[in-house]
Formats: sequence, structure tokens, C-alpha cells
Amino acid sequence: MSLNQYSGEWNTNAATHLLKRACFFFNKSQIDTSVNEGLEQTLDKIFTTNEPATLPLNPSFENDPFVAIGESWVDAEYQQIPGLNNYRNGSLVSWIGEQMISHGLSIQEKMTFFWHSHFVVKDIQDTRFVYKNYNLLRESALGNFKQLTKDVTIDMSMLRFLNGNQNTKQKPNENYARELLELFTVGKGPLIGDGDYSTFSELDVQEIAKVLTGWRDFGHNNSAGVQPSVSFLSFNHDESNKQLSYHFNNAIISNQGDQEYKTLIDVIFESPDVALHIARKLYRFFVYYTIDENIESTIIEPLAQQIRDNDYEMEGAIRTLLGSEHFFESCNRGVMISNPLDFYLHTVGLFELDLSYDSIFEQYQLNSTILLASSLMQMAYYNAPSVAGWKAFYQEPAYYRLWLNSSTLPIRKLIVDVLWVEGLGDAKLKLDPFKVLNWVSNPKDINVLISEVAAVMFTYELTDGQHEFLKDVVLAGLAESDWLEAYVNYEADPDNEELKQIVEIKLVTLLLNMCYLPEFQLC
Repeated sequence: MSLNQYSGEWNTNAATHLLKRACFFFNKSQIDTSVNEGLEQTLDKIFTTNEPATLPLNPSFENDPFVAIGESWVDAEYQQIPGLNNYRNGSLVSWIGEQMISHGLSIQEKMTFFWHSHFVVKDIQDTRFVYKNYNLLRESALGNFKQLTKDVTIDMSMLRFLNGNQNTKQKPNENYARELLELFTVGKGPLIGDGDYSTFSELDVQEIAKVLTGWRDFGHNNSAGVQPSVSFLSFNHDESNKQLSYHFNNAIISNQGDQEYKTLIDVIFESPDVALHIARKLYRFFVYYTIDENIESTIIEPLAQQIRDNDYEMEGAIRTLLGSEHFFESCNRGVMISNPLDFYLHTVGLFELDLSYDSIFEQYQLNSTILLASSLMQMAYYNAPSVAGWKAFYQEPAYYRLWLNSSTLPIRKLIVDVLWVEGLGDAKLKLDPFKVLNWVSNPKDINVLISEVAAVMFTYELTDGQHEFLKDVVLAGLAESDWLEAYVNYEADPDNEELKQIVEIKLVTLLLNMCYLPEFQLC
């Protein structure tokens, strides 16, 4: 167990493991390319960032006086017109979905979501604010954690969500100060004394709140042409000296006006607990939730040291983790229950759902189903259940198992049914079962078909019982020669709709039941 570079067998199983953990969207062809190119070249691709091809657009709303259909609203004025903010919010949701599916083998969107679940923001009514928050996280996805914390501290959405815009010297508001320590930086250690949590104290919360007084957002839902912005109001700022506790070397932060928050973040990040806290969160997000004493000493502490040595530049540490021996150990493969975004996007990506469209409206309607499906499975972007994010990322002892319950499991089955049988959206888009035939060396043999498709879909080999069950489902009590005959006839005359339909029904039945297996919930 170590963070040394992985030197074991690089095969389909290893490549799929990496892509499932690091990327939202990939297909079998990209898995094969990864296997051929090797781990290092695959990591190079994964850590390539890119810019969105477009801004979020108005796809169809005719009553926006500031934005024509086909143009972007992100810098446009706002007016309280019925339906206007709803359409802009839907547009943003669709556009975020587009980023997830359009950039292929990239960790950028996965890390954007990681930071969103770390620096949680919700309940913001002006979509322009939300867009700017998302864009900040995306641009900083593989950047400097310390700088991102500074930027988030005065982000207009965060100021509204955690009441930083109400924090004045006359009436300090401690909401953001508390979460800055407890959730965003050092973490909440065990209680070791009166108001002392081993990583920070109640005194620190009070003093940090004073440091952050004076910031205010403007333009939220403003119909007078005021653009979203943030300003520092010096008359609301506490100009006294603020002294932190021994956790931060009793640092004294003097009045520095609109630069004071930067000094504060620098002081906080001198604590070794910051790197340890974020290293643990990265580990639970990408590897597994159990962190015992051995993992703490051999993985977390060296990873945290690398983060500190690089002054909180994050890309190197994340790449080290994902390319490590420990990441590829068999005990870490196929042990996560896929979160809703992974479950949906891995399915439509792996089986190559045709996501082509004829208009902006169709594009946005189709992309919105991505986050709608995730929302139905209890993970809605910008709607985390609390400031701490989704419980599956931190709530012991269940962690990822919280994604599956009596409400979400039937939804997962329904999504699979829609994708294979009923069709998605108004266009009734379905997965094409014939595409999996390209995965298989000898599709005429039902046993080879099942085994080689399963090798791509699952981390573990099927048990003999599962294999026989799936074969019985396809053959419906008939001999193996029934599949051979059906496939040979179709292969000889692929344009014959009747022969094609016979094979299609059998393939859909097989793939549907494979997606029903518990192993399909794992990544």
C-alpha cells in the first residue's frame, strides 16, 4: 500500500477503473485507446482542461426583453418577468450537463463537482450569480486550493448563502466563519476543551467573523439594470486587531481593509490540518470511504505533505493519487456505489446513446435530462441537502450506501428501463444494443457474448450462477443454438427488419438484466 506509481498490469479492468473514478463520460472505444496508450498517457488526457465551447443560451424563451433566442443571458439584465429566472435556471442546468458529456476523458467536470460539494452553495434565486459560482469552480478545478478559498470567501453566491453579506462590525455574523473552518479548511476535530475542537476554537470563529465584515453582493434579482457584483464597504468593516487561538499560532490580524481576508486565509492555511482535511476528502471521493490508521499514515499524510509542499496547487496530488499503487489495488476496484451523476452518465456514455440534436431547443432539452435524472436519484446540482453537502460523501458508517434506498433504487431501475426500452425525452432516444457487438470477439457464441460484455460493464467476473441466469434469460429455455441461428441469420441479411428485431429483442433482454444486477451499481 503506497502512493508509488502503479506498475501492475494495465488492462481493460484497470483502465475502466480509472475512467469510472476520474471521468463522467467515456465509451468502450476510449477504454480501448487507454489500454493501448498506457497509464501515463491516459493521465495526461484526463488532466487536460478546456474551455466551454459556448455560454449558456436562451433556447426558446420568447419573453426575455434582454436576450434573444440563441443568445446568452449570463451578462444580461434581469427583470422579474414570470418564467424568466426559471428558463435561465433550466438553461444553466442543461449547459452544465453539456460540459459533462462534451469534453470526453477529462477530470475537470468531476473536480468541478467535487469543489461544488465542498464549497456548497444553494438557494440562490438569481441564475447569473449561480453561473458565476460554477464558472469559478470550473476554472479552479485543478488549480490552487488556497486561492480558490480566497475567491469563494467573497463569491457573491457564497456571501448570500452563508450570510456574509449581513456580516457587519455592528452585528457580526458567524455563519461563514464557522463553515470556513469546520467544513472548508481545517475540519472539525474532536472536542478537547470548552469551545475547543482540536483544530479550531469558538474564539477563532468569532475573530474570523470580524475579519470578514464589510463585504456585500449587489444586483441579485435587480430589475434596475444593476449587474451582479461584490463590493467592500469599509464603514461596515471591523478595524480592530483580531487575535486567533493557539491553533493558528495566536496570529494577530490587523486592519487591512479589503485585503484582510487574504491574510486570514494565508494564516489558516499554515495549519497542517488543512492539507490533511482536503486529502481525506479527495480520498473518500476517488478511492474509498474507510480511512484507518494504516491508510492515514501511508496515504493521507504523504498526500497532504505533497499538497503543502506544492503550496496547495492540487493537480499534482490528485494525479499522484489516481496513478498510485494503492488506487489500483483490487480491494479498491468496484467497491463504490455510483453516485447518481456517475450512474447515469457512465450508462449513456458506455453504451453510446445518440445525443445528436437538430436545434438549440432540442440540445438543451436533452442535456437537462442528465441533471434531472440525477435529481430524481437525490443528487441535484446546486441543491445539496445542507451546507455539508451530500451525506454519502461524509456520513459514517454508511457513506456511499446512502445513495441506495427504497426511493432511489426503483428510480435507477426506471432509468435503465427508459434508456433501453421506453426511450428518453420527446425524441424517445434509446440505447442501441447492437453497439455492444463491437465489444465482442465472437458474438455468435452466447457464452462469449455474455462474458466479454460483462468484462466491460463490471469490475468483477460474473459468477457461474449469474452467467447461467443471464443465458437462460436470453434463450428463454431454448438451446444455445437458438442464439447462434438468430445471429447468423441476421449477420447474413442485416437489412432484414424481422431478423434484426429477433436479435435486438434478445440483446435488449440481456443488457437490461445485466443492468439490473447489483454489480452495475458499483464503480
